[in-house]
Amino acid sequence: MLQRIEISGVHYTVEPNLQKYVTQKLGNLDKYLPRKSRASTHLEVKFKETKAKDKKQCACEVIMHAPHETMTVKESTLNMFAAVDIVEEKLKHQLKKYKDMQGSHKLHRRVMARFRKRAA
Repeated sequence: MLQRIEISGVHYTVEPNLQKYVTQKLGNLDKYLPRKSRASTHLEVKFKETKAKDKKQCACEVIMHAPHETMTVKESTLNMFAAVDIVEEKLKHQLKKYKDMQGSHKLHRRVMARFRKRAA
């Protein structure tokens, strides 16, 4: 579970049930992070509500600060909870790519070490 999640609203009051939902959904994203970077990763979640003529747009922006990279995901829908769900899926995809990039160095070293042992 991610330790630091900052939730704020721009022109929107964040309700306690939405805060609980965000911590439940986005707090479990640490399993997609490399183990060494879990402790220093934190999230900033910003909610924004805009009202145009007849429509209400709810926007959710998540900024994840991980070691050596900052990932930003934005989504705008009619419902805040739906926006959180979509943002979670987008972040999962970005985190999988991040984990592959961070772990590729060790994999390369292990593969090369095996080849060296066989050649010797």
